[in-house]
Amino acid sequence: MIKKLLWMVFALATAAHAASFDVGTPLTSGLKPLQQQSQAAHLAAEVLARYHYKPMPLDDAMSEKIFNQYLKSLDPEKMFFVQTDIDQMSGLRTTLDDAIFAEDLTAPFAVFNLYARRVHERFGYARALLKEGFDFTKKEVFQYEREKDPWSKSENVMREVWRKRVKNDWLRLKLAGKTDKNIVEILDKRYGHSQRRIDRLKSEDVFQIFMNAYTMAIDPHSNYLGLRAAQDFDISMKLSLVGIGATLAEKDDYTTIRELVPGGPAALSGKLEIGDRIVGVSQGQGGVITDVLGWRLDDTVALIRGAAESTVLLDVLPAKAGPDGKHKLVSLIRKRITLEEQSAKKAVLTLKEGNTTRHIGLISLPSFYEDFEARQKGNQDFKSAARDVARLLGELKQEKVDAVLIDLRNNSGGSLTESIELTGLFIGKGPVVQQRDANGAVKVLRNTTSDVAWSGPLGVLINRGSASASEIFAAAIQDYGRGLVIGEPSFGKGTVQSIFNLDRLARNDKPKFGELKMTIAQFFRIDGGTTQLRGVTPDIAFPTVSDPEDFGESTFDNALPWMQVKAADYTPADNLKTLAPIILTRNEAREMNDKDFICLQEDIAESKLRRKKNQVSLNEAERRQERNIQEAQLKSCESAGKNAHGDVASQSAPAKSRALQDDGLQANERNLATELADEKARKDAKDILLNEAIHILGDEVSLLDADASFAAREKPSSPGQGAAAVRSGAL
Repeated sequence: MIKKLLWMVFALATAAHAASFDVGTPLTSGLKPLQQQSQAAHLAAEVLARYHYKPMPLDDAMSEKIFNQYLKSLDPEKMFFVQTDIDQMSGLRTTLDDAIFAEDLTAPFAVFNLYARRVHERFGYARALLKEGFDFTKKEVFQYEREKDPWSKSENVMREVWRKRVKNDWLRLKLAGKTDKNIVEILDKRYGHSQRRIDRLKSEDVFQIFMNAYTMAIDPHSNYLGLRAAQDFDISMKLSLVGIGATLAEKDDYTTIRELVPGGPAALSGKLEIGDRIVGVSQGQGGVITDVLGWRLDDTVALIRGAAESTVLLDVLPAKAGPDGKHKLVSLIRKRITLEEQSAKKAVLTLKEGNTTRHIGLISLPSFYEDFEARQKGNQDFKSAARDVARLLGELKQEKVDAVLIDLRNNSGGSLTESIELTGLFIGKGPVVQQRDANGAVKVLRNTTSDVAWSGPLGVLINRGSASASEIFAAAIQDYGRGLVIGEPSFGKGTVQSIFNLDRLARNDKPKFGELKMTIAQFFRIDGGTTQLRGVTPDIAFPTVSDPEDFGESTFDNALPWMQVKAADYTPADNLKTLAPIILTRNEAREMNDKDFICLQEDIAESKLRRKKNQVSLNEAERRQERNIQEAQLKSCESAGKNAHGDVASQSAPAKSRALQDDGLQANERNLATELADEKARKDAKDILLNEAIHILGDEVSLLDADASFAAREKPSSPGQGAAAVRSGAL
């Protein structure tokens, strides 16, 4: 019924006249909107105005919000536009709504074309500065964050900003030991690449940026997904795709193999290796090879992907060959690839306390993934986060672990259904979360299966990057008293999104309009509170690494407010309330005497000072002095780590990260082998927060063992049955 109404609204909508936008003749050149994009924008506007959780009409007031968000999306640090540009575009503030209804997106595309021209100009000026060099004996500073600053008043002011930016780029490389000749080569190549990158953008890229400015002007978590973005989102949810089984990266205009997926066609062929460069792609053995040198990575990836069991022919320049080296042709049969690296994983960690040895099961969950389509079709083997965790819990029980820690750090969410079912693995039947729709109706969403996969001691590790579905799970475990929540306060996202396929609404035979990921509801804890803005507050808090002023729901000026609803009918277990103060005391004592934690807190304090200062010296002597102080701090932490652990290899994660000194390079400028080695070093570095979380669970186990009354745990339950969970929720 909704689809039918939307189509009628779209078909009968009255178009308004597009507003004119005159900022100079050069804006008529460049990228232009396609008719289907203008139609998609109109349809999206109708959907957003009617079915968003916070429906807002597309009028002059909304137009101004879109305008501001669009500028922020294009130039967040105010490094390209100047105030005169903004003044020239000011007529668009209240006319973008008319442009959308009139299905004429010429004006927002003209804004982008002006932006592209400014990008060329700024980086062209940067390249010219390289010929002059710099005087590093002068006392001046560079401000590296400008988002909250006003727009530069003139071209002269902007040129001064860029002079300091280029000088800072040069100084970073100089401090890393590069010669002036090397520095000029690196930076000229970097700035030229930035100019080429803007040239490679297409009409669909501009449309996606503009439409996201529209959706995010309503709320921070509604998004427009173009055809390629929708495909990528689908892959991230189902953790599978059809391809050759290789992770690719863009290096010096080459599409380079960064990783081979074990068991994939690329790895099994034995003909490809890390560092090989793909310079051509052909569909089938007899197809014409398309030269992809200099292509955007996503365009090359789109050529390599295809239908399962079909053939793709790759023209490959081997890793060890020079630019004029001998190529090799590699034919591969595309297969369905499961992205196991992004799936739930387990480990068993050993904790020794005196004569006692504890075994703690660790489950790391990167996201709440779910193959919606396979599940709806009744596929018994559909990919599911909850099912994978259930399997891992079964294996951990066989390995006789004493406790389980669920690591949700930087897990930004995913499927609502999966968060409910994952909670059910630890509480059995009962309410998990409450959902309020746009009409104010509140529904209790329950887990409906009574099977408990793990009834023993439990911990949930979160940080500021834990959001949405992660917060539902952590909040439910906390409200039931089922386990200890450990870490930083979470992100604070308390909204539910659902996918609206615009092509289905418009009854298009072929996909061309894309999709809307739109906020449709707000969720609440079973105790009646919400994670919105405030997040989940841990039972055992760790030092806050991220800055709440820069990262989290509360940083969005249009986030939904915090509110409360009636608590659901559930029965919490109270035993952890008695244990928590004792565990907290032990945690605080360890932190006070743990050299790794002391170094971590010093790092956090130093980072906060740098963010507050928001500038660096451009004087070489001063920068070298700062570098010497940092190296002394590093050595001090390394020494402390050796004294505390007896082995420098056990040094803390912050010490490891600082050991990787600033080389002044960007990611795509580093040697691939070095980049992979550094990445491995970061992964292998001691995780001091995880280590302390394991100790906390060890404390819980020892306290339970010491007191039989604590060991007799009750499984939390809630009487009655509630409404079934929404299966299409994306969080």
